[in-house]
Amino acid sequence: MIRKVLVVDDDAAVREALSQTLELADYEAIACGSFVAAKDLIQPDFAGVIVSDIRMPGRDGFHLLTYAKDMDPELPVVLLTGEGDIPMAVEAMGSGAFDFLEKPCAAADLLAVLERACAARHEVLEQRAMKYALERGDAAARMLFGQSAQADELRARVRSVAPTLAAVLVMGPAGSGISKVAEVIHLMSPRSQGAFVKRLASGLTVETFQLACQDAAGGSLFLDEVSALPEPVQYAAAELLDQDGDVRIIAGTTNDLAELSGQGRFLPDLFYHLDVMRVRIPALSERPEDIPVIFRHYVAQAAEQAGIAAPEVSTEHLAALMASDWPGNARSLMSAAMRFVLGMPEDVAQAASLGLSEQMARVERSLLIAALGRHNGKASEAAKALKLPRKTFYDKLARYQIRPEDYRR
Repeated sequence: MIRKVLVVDDDAAVREALSQTLELADYEAIACGSFVAAKDLIQPDFAGVIVSDIRMPGRDGFHLLTYAKDMDPELPVVLLTGEGDIPMAVEAMGSGAFDFLEKPCAAADLLAVLERACAARHEVLEQRAMKYALERGDAAARMLFGQSAQADELRARVRSVAPTLAAVLVMGPAGSGISKVAEVIHLMSPRSQGAFVKRLASGLTVETFQLACQDAAGGSLFLDEVSALPEPVQYAAAELLDQDGDVRIIAGTTNDLAELSGQGRFLPDLFYHLDVMRVRIPALSERPEDIPVIFRHYVAQAAEQAGIAAPEVSTEHLAALMASDWPGNARSLMSAAMRFVLGMPEDVAQAASLGLSEQMARVERSLLIAALGRHNGKASEAAKALKLPRKTFYDKLARYQIRPEDYRR
């Protein structure tokens, strides 16, 4: 939260009194005796608010207000008025002042106005920062690849949960990039300047969990496969979340915690804490159209690491990739890209050696699964999206042994 206040008053005694009041309330006071002294501090990105006297020799408070509004129309300026200056202060409000106070003002009145002004300034600067991040390509755009509707939904969900300080549960199939999504959430959060600490949940004790929390203080602690967290540590984590400590917990899992909780194999209290903010990563089989985009990225990455030119990826090769189910998801696709760069694409070559009808069948099956995933397992909606008659759609599901209920979430 914004805690910086620029105090401008030609009366040294008033400046000192105001500064002392602000410092006792944990504000950072910057005192100046004139507009000229304050001018260089008034910038569009000034992370604070201004408190200024109206009547000052030379450039008065009106001039300062005009200057501040020219620099940043959303910079809050609170004006201090002397006895009989109320009409002047009302005029100032019409010119864009945030508020005015009559001198001498009670500390409680001043602090109440500053609390509102600082909250408004914080919101403005936060919105600007988010807009700038989106315009230049934020961490979600830079690190989470894909052009499907599911990929768009994943990035949107990450952007919505990241600014909060609540615990987050990242769910996805094995190899889907749970750790990467957790890191993106951290990078886009208010704690991004703090540490991002990763720990394998299964190996933690209460003591090592507490040490990990200390290491991640001011940042985020990622618990990899939280479903394997030992029971004593589950209680410790639930207690930490009850206390709202100085570390954000981001938990990742490939398992259904709701089911484990119902079976008595995972602490319900911890599950309810973690499930407040849930992010689900779709499997590659649900979004085959993303496979070419992700594969090309991994090829470029692998070629750079190997210090060689990236080989060209043919249309036939991409078709073979899309014909695969990729049970290992992004992790196995990354391995395939590395082998491709090094001239050893054995699993892709095997897929490419299939007959045309077999390859087409694999692609068709992937598209059916993708449609069900997009529509939460609702077969009628998936059939409509694929522009297939309902009977034809169900016939294809039966042929490929696909059950719509497996894709409901």
